[in-house]
Amino acid sequence: MHDIYCYYNYHKYLSDFYSEKKSSFPYFSYRYIGQKVGIDHGLVVKIFQGKRHVSARAIPAFAALLGLSRRKSEYFELMVLYGKAKTDSLIKHYFEKLLSFSGVEEHRVESDKYEFYQKWYYTAVREILHLHRFRDDYEWLANMVEPAITLTEAKKAVALLERLSFIKRNDAGFFELTSRFITTGPQWRSIAIRSYQKEVMTLAMQAIDTVPKEERDISTVTVTLDDTGFAQARDRIAALQKELVEISAACKRVNRAYQVNLQIFPITKKCHSPEKETAHE
Repeated sequence: MHDIYCYYNYHKYLSDFYSEKKSSFPYFSYRYIGQKVGIDHGLVVKIFQGKRHVSARAIPAFAALLGLSRRKSEYFELMVLYGKAKTDSLIKHYFEKLLSFSGVEEHRVESDKYEFYQKWYYTAVREILHLHRFRDDYEWLANMVEPAITLTEAKKAVALLERLSFIKRNDAGFFELTSRFITTGPQWRSIAIRSYQKEVMTLAMQAIDTVPKEERDISTVTVTLDDTGFAQARDRIAALQKELVEISAACKRVNRAYQVNLQIFPITKKCHSPEKETAHE
């Protein structure tokens, strides 16, 4: 059985646990599990399929079934709470609790990756190191970020990027990127991305006041769409993002890093009868 600390999704852990047990012990069934944890086997099936959640009261019984130690039982409970969390603040809280099991190498790496998306300027520093030869002048680096960051923040950013192998020192002692582009990957935690998106959207708000108009382009448009139109709009935004990456890759003499935010979100509730206008007095 894989180490429980390699999981964040408790449903996946339960599914893998069941598959391994079933292959060794034919009697190990959902009905057998139901008897052990004290719930109907039909509910057990839905839990192991990821369609229902383990209740708080049933967590100790499941931990006993899984043969977990006290510490691993705590981790399993956190996985359940993380899986059931609804709000961004709770999801973030429980995910960071999971990452706090720092004795596990897997978690140390994941924790560093998670931290990368918590501050917008980590990305900015990485881009600066792509544009300029940099060795150890952190005061210069801090002032190159727009808006400027502190000397401590600049040092922390470089240390994190090096720890994540996003940058490395060359033979001359200068930092260089290990690859031009990075992506989060399909399995990355959505809460980390949401934190990053909030950071850069706040940055865009500040740019309206701090960046000269000729050096930025901030525009908005309000449209009415049906579900098909909304899907088409999302596809066009995705296509534009890809095109911007291609434009960036084709630039030969880059001299600045830019943040591009593209959003589409509702500002009204859905009408139940979109084909017919209704007057409200």
